[in-house]
Amino acid sequence: KEPGEVAEVHHRQQFCHWPCQCAHQKPSCPPGVSLVRDGCGCCKICARQPGDTCNEADLCDPHKGLYCDYSADGPTYETGVCACKSVGCEFNRVHYHNGQVFQPNPLFSCLCVSGAIGCTPLFIPKPADRHCSRAKDGKKTDQSKCGLRSSQQQLSTSYKTMPAYRNLPLIWKRKCLVQATKWTPCSRTCGMGISNRVTNENSNCEMRNEKRLCYIQPCDSNISKTVKIPKGKTCQPTFQPVKAEKFVFSGCSSTQSYKPTFCGICLDKRCCVPNKSKMITIQFDCPNEGSFKWKMLWITSCVCQRNCRDPGDIFSELKIL
Repeated sequence: KEPGEVAEVHHRQQFCHWPCQCAHQKPSCPPGVSLVRDGCGCCKICARQPGDTCNEADLCDPHKGLYCDYSADGPTYETGVCACKSVGCEFNRVHYHNGQVFQPNPLFSCLCVSGAIGCTPLFIPKPADRHCSRAKDGKKTDQSKCGLRSSQQQLSTSYKTMPAYRNLPLIWKRKCLVQATKWTPCSRTCGMGISNRVTNENSNCEMRNEKRLCYIQPCDSNISKTVKIPKGKTCQPTFQPVKAEKFVFSGCSSTQSYKPTFCGICLDKRCCVPNKSKMITIQFDCPNEGSFKWKMLWITSCVCQRNCRDPGDIFSELKIL
């Protein structure tokens, strides 16, 4: 700096003001948005979500791993944008960047979206070949080629029979054709876990990662003694706790007590998994940190099967007929 040169002074806007002045009524936050105390330590606010503007007062949702990115607001760095701390995906020990398209399996092309992986089949069903259809009328044809085409067509349509790739009914909402992948298996085989999917069912019709809580079975080493299997049977598909209890997630407890249905156990190598379920919304209260709501898988029935999936293998249901 040369003599006589005056340094440029940048005045930062103050978002916190004391004494605190809060509204008499707490805001009502939509499901999945946390109710937290603002950065000033004064009032309860609905936490900002990915892509929302943020500052020292308007905090990003801490229960979703969001932070306020001030990098684009130099030199004052007073207003930022809520961003995810980790937006990449990992599959088979390979890391993929957010938005990256990759093909981990010959039959599917996948897309990484904010930590979730969505896949679509690469084979498109084709109508029956005329050359083969004429063969049914008694005319001569090359049976080897016909058989090859038939097997290729069977391969292209076989994914339709697998539950992981069943298409949802075509639904239009606000000029948006709703699309969604199947919910992933619960991240934990016992205790509170998370499953996710990629869907565009939102106001902007954009593909986003959607998460929900799941609770398949409690982590109890004595579960084989707790669950009673009927005489002459090898499995007990479901069971319930003796009394209602509160759910605990991210250090916070549910407002209400619940008596959920858990998937049971078998004496052989079969495992019991959710068969029928619905979605409910759970509100959690946190010590000195407000509250938040999460969608949760609510199990109504389970089925015991020999196909025990690995929660980390999204292609474990894939079969070639």
